Amino acid sequence: MAVTSTPPESPDLAAIEARKNLRYYLDQSFYYLTMVFALAVAVALLWIVIQIGLAAIPAITRFGLRFLASTTWDPVQNIYGILPQIYGTLVSALIALLVAVPLGLGIAVFLSEDFLPTYIRTPIAFAIELLAAIPSVVIGLWGIFVLIPFLRPFYNFLHEYLGWIPLFGTSPRGNSILTLGLVLAFMILPLITSISRQTLVSLPPYLRQGAMALGATRWETILRVLIPAGFSGIVGSIMLALGRAMGETMAAAMLVGNTNRISLSILEPGSTIASLIASQFGEAGREQVAALLYAGLVLMILTLLVNILAEIIIKKFQNVER
Repeated sequence: MAVTSTPPESPDLAAIEARKNLRYYLDQSFYYLTMVFALAVAVALLWIVIQIGLAAIPAITRFGLRFLASTTWDPVQNIYGILPQIYGTLVSALIALLVAVPLGLGIAVFLSEDFLPTYIRTPIAFAIELLAAIPSVVIGLWGIFVLIPFLRPFYNFLHEYLGWIPLFGTSPRGNSILTLGLVLAFMILPLITSISRQTLVSLPPYLRQGAMALGATRWETILRVLIPAGFSGIVGSIMLALGRAMGETMAAAMLVGNTNRISLSILEPGSTIASLIASQFGEAGREQVAALLYAGLVLMILTLLVNILAEIIIKKFQNVER
């Protein structure tokens, strides 16, 4: 008796096609949704710049570019200039980078390599990232009541033995550009450490293995292979930290001294754009508000230039790596 085999059931082509169409429409919907969100961010940024620019028009038309080169800030006579604030912003941010970059990169290397067991490295990395969650006003209070008394003997030492250098040529005071720079370094340290660590951890394992196979030591592998390979991410973290340091407000207002002058000594009080806005906006008149908004516009342009420079550097090194 012959056995007849039943043919396999044919797939439901209509159901497969429907699933393909649904997946296609979902992909397209997600694409356009993310595009809308991205454009919304750009439009919001442009709207903020336009609104600040419109409010600052009285100061822009009156002072022009002289606003950037003048050292006078006189609300009584309505004469304004922010050269000391630009100087204080850049110098304090530079001090913060000089302190935070070596520390942050060193900690990132220490936490990304097998110097310690995982159960020790993980809590340390988590604690460093938690530092970024501390409010800036709390850090400012810590700087006033803890850091300044702790650093006063060090400042006296710098002035006594290195006073012939203009950077330490004046009698030290608690509130100064150097104090602000050190506090900013503490604030941007988690940002540099976290991003640099993630960059080093995400590098392909064959880079380490290949360098070790060629006879390189651990430190030769780190310094000559891993750091150059992750250099674009490290530079990106530094530039983001620089923008963070330049825009800090409350800690700057509490620690910089808010003195409207330029001094070569970093032991002298100074001022930043953010601290100027924070300290004077509440009691400002109409013309002074316009000048403060003009200063805010200048600060936004400075941070925008920093971000553009970061993108250029990152793309350059990414092209080199390819």
